[in-house]
Amino acid sequence: MKTAVELPESVEQRTAQSVPLTAAMEQPVRETAATLRIAGVQMDVAFGDPEKNLGRIERFLRQAAENGAELVIFPECAVTGYCFDSLEEAWPLAQSVPGPATKRLGLVCVETGVYAVFGLLEADGERVFNTAVLVGPEGVIGRYRKVHLPYLGVDRYTTPGDGGFSVFAAGEVRVGMTICYDAAFPEASRVLALEGADLIVLPTNWPPGAECMADFAVNTRAMENAVYFAAVNRVGTERGFRFIGRSRICDPGGNTLAVAGEDETILYAQIEPERARRKRIVRVPDKHIIDRMADRRPEMYSRLTQPHDLAGPRARPADS
Repeated sequence: MKTAVELPESVEQRTAQSVPLTAAMEQPVRETAATLRIAGVQMDVAFGDPEKNLGRIERFLRQAAENGAELVIFPECAVTGYCFDSLEEAWPLAQSVPGPATKRLGLVCVETGVYAVFGLLEADGERVFNTAVLVGPEGVIGRYRKVHLPYLGVDRYTTPGDGGFSVFAAGEVRVGMTICYDAAFPEASRVLALEGADLIVLPTNWPPGAECMADFAVNTRAMENAVYFAAVNRVGTERGFRFIGRSRICDPGGNTLAVAGEDETILYAQIEPERARRKRIVRVPDKHIIDRMADRRPEMYSRLTQPHDLAGPRARPADS
């Protein structure tokens, strides 16, 4: 791995306003489809040591760029680590967005011309969020605050995300961000697909018990939404919790393009964003056509937005 290159202090990060692409799916498909190379960095993370982690993220980012990647994805909480035992312990490592980490990695994006998604703890007033940030040569392009919080690690103390699900343009690809536990809620990916995402990224910290998510759910989220899906996990052990790796990149048909084991590695895949915009799939002309967006029946899904009934689902009475 090459040594990180210091940039002159005169290079400034430019922050761009995050603009959701609510009408993204209405744009026409070009006859000549563009492709781009994405990378997922499955790395170990040093608990409570942002300086060390940012240094390693920089080196991996340059390595992926040298290998042709245009968008590079890092794990959840890659800047800080995850297994904090209190909000007081995590608070000193949380930072604003934009802030020191986004500025530092933004400079590498300026140098290399690539985009990066990475996880950190975000401080906003008295609140701390588990956040994923998309940065590029323009600066900060978008952020996502984790909506679904498991009873695990720092998520026991962070504030649930308040910004919803949005899609952001990273060059030619429309990116939707989710984090870890969000993949267990298919509604999150479906909203991003409806908002026009070509690629859904999932920075994650999967521990043992999440093998089914790693091995099957990623393919399913990609297939059911006809999008590319990249889940990038970490490895290593933190305060007794081992992280299982098994990062995966899938195409809009749910096929695996790249998959990792349980060691540090970089996954690469070539994606064609416009393929994810063709939701109408003709398998046999006039006989077998699939369109999971057009064939939805939202009027039948009202139960999804109602509070959970702890007594269990209401059974339909038997016919008399």
